[in-house]
Amino acid sequence: MDQRQSQVSDELAQKKRKVDDITNDNDHTNTKIVRRGIHRSISPPPLRRRKVGSPKPVMLEEEETYNQKEVDQKPVKLPEKSSMDGKHPVLEHTKQGVVKSPFQLTTIQDLPASSNVDAVSLKDILGDPLILECWEFNYLHNLDFLMEQFDEDVRNLVRVNVVHGFWKREDQSRLNLAEQALKYPNIKLLTAYMPEMFGTHHSKMLILFRHDATAQIIIHTANMIPFDWTNMTQALWKSPHLPLLSSEKPTPVEPFKIGSGPKFKLDLLNYLRAYDTKRIICKPLVEQLLKYDFSEIKAALIGSVPGKQGIEISPSQTTWGWPGLTNALKSVSCYHDNQPEIVIQVSSIASLGPTDKWLTHFLKALNTSKSPRKTNSKFKIIFPTADEVRRSINGYASGNAIHTKILTPAQCKQLAYLKPMLFHWAGDGAQHSSLSSLPSNSQSSQSSAPSGPKVQEAYRKRAAPHIKTYTRFSSDTNSTSSFQKSIDWMLVTSANLSKQAWGEPVNSAGEVRICSYEIGVLVWPDLWKEKQSGKKVKMVPCFGSDTPSISSVPSLETANQKKIEVEEEHLNRRRDDDQKEDQEESNTIIVGARMPYDLPLVPYGKDDIPWCASASYSEPDWMGNTWKT
Repeated sequence: MDQRQSQVSDELAQKKRKVDDITNDNDHTNTKIVRRGIHRSISPPPLRRRKVGSPKPVMLEEEETYNQKEVDQKPVKLPEKSSMDGKHPVLEHTKQGVVKSPFQLTTIQDLPASSNVDAVSLKDILGDPLILECWEFNYLHNLDFLMEQFDEDVRNLVRVNVVHGFWKREDQSRLNLAEQALKYPNIKLLTAYMPEMFGTHHSKMLILFRHDATAQIIIHTANMIPFDWTNMTQALWKSPHLPLLSSEKPTPVEPFKIGSGPKFKLDLLNYLRAYDTKRIICKPLVEQLLKYDFSEIKAALIGSVPGKQGIEISPSQTTWGWPGLTNALKSVSCYHDNQPEIVIQVSSIASLGPTDKWLTHFLKALNTSKSPRKTNSKFKIIFPTADEVRRSINGYASGNAIHTKILTPAQCKQLAYLKPMLFHWAGDGAQHSSLSSLPSNSQSSQSSAPSGPKVQEAYRKRAAPHIKTYTRFSSDTNSTSSFQKSIDWMLVTSANLSKQAWGEPVNSAGEVRICSYEIGVLVWPDLWKEKQSGKKVKMVPCFGSDTPSISSVPSLETANQKKIEVEEEHLNRRRDDDQKEDQEESNTIIVGARMPYDLPLVPYGKDDIPWCASASYSEPDWMGNTWKT
């Protein structure tokens, strides 16, 4: 640690001691101290909600420019336990282990606090005054917005490294970044090596080093601009705080086991080394991360780097793109073959070709598992329609971040083979008005009318998607209910549905060509399996919270109802029944996976087509705006 770092650390330590003294002096009084900057609690700030009549449209370009009116913010007091209107009671104290979702959603500014339970803001991530250094990887950047997120007392002290992909010196985006950086002496701009003409630096990642000698990796889906962190649906994965390596810690028995912390570290360092192909960009970062212990991480890194790579590689290397995903999925056991489906949810569908050749190849990669499957998965692609964009919080402005093309003959051919797989983001338009759109607790006046499926709400219908997720669902029963679904694996990534992101099929030289930088995180249930305990692990969808609800775990819902009935009708038999249930429940670990969309999914109708940003729309959005190209 150099002299400057030592001085900063000493100052922070002195300030922290002052805070501790103040706290100790007031332990037995009713006086509340409102702290600012370093003198406030390090815990995340409360969620806030703007008081708005209707949100103003935000037009996003490659470098967005807009004027945002100042609006009074009123703190919203969150309930200690959210009942989510009684729809999804959360598992608070069950006999078996319950693991919160490894993925989180970002806060939506114009939705109420009840829709933002467990959601994370950028300020929550970067507002910690113990942050010493930040490496920020992204496609679009607003440096003023980025710097506002740091604690005011250390904002000018944090070393900030911004990695971008604007390699052309005359690129206006590059010039804009350079101009913004002039205001911040502690920002260093770094240009990623971009060997592919049609590639982008699309990865979205933060790497933080802290004064308490820990590091943290955050992989997410949002550009570093206000638009993406305000009212668009996004997700993130955060590593634990990683300590420095201990010389006393034993070497892992399986250092390259997929899903382990050592393998994650290896792949992350290999990803960062790809930036140094022509000049040194990330070498200092690699050298720092080598000192940290990644053993607590339970995930696989799925990345893409531009260039060509052979399929056959050594264990110390990392495969990228679809071969990397295939390699990881070979370690994932899919235990159930009932109604398997793989749901692709993206914000952009690129030109895949007039035939489904590339898509078929990619879907085959997604269908990989540890052992051969008896049943082929059904594939579904979630993508919003123009109607869903119109009714989103930002209205048509949301469409700037959502892309596919359906205008030319070749594009229409692509739409033709995609259409049977397309499903709605919200699925609650006028064309879907039916019993299935009624609230789950509604009763039809006609007793003979068939009951529609219950909807599990993610509370993100009106927040247009910039998130990208790939998820394999299955069921351990023959029921078609979405409440019976479990998750075999889930990937949150920056990678959309494109050749540039995932790579071309293998060429005659045995190589795969990839154009863009992408990064994501894959998780699956067995990562939480404890060999000694012999417990089963099940991953289930979470709605409205990061903790699994009773309705997400059918066996628990049945057990819960059974207990109620026992209490009411057979009080004397309850003790014996509970004993049996406790024994059964104690053999299962339940892992949550936060859902950004509602289940069950709603398929496109005959007349539905996906949103196309290059088309014109005369029908006004909810704010009265039209869309002209």
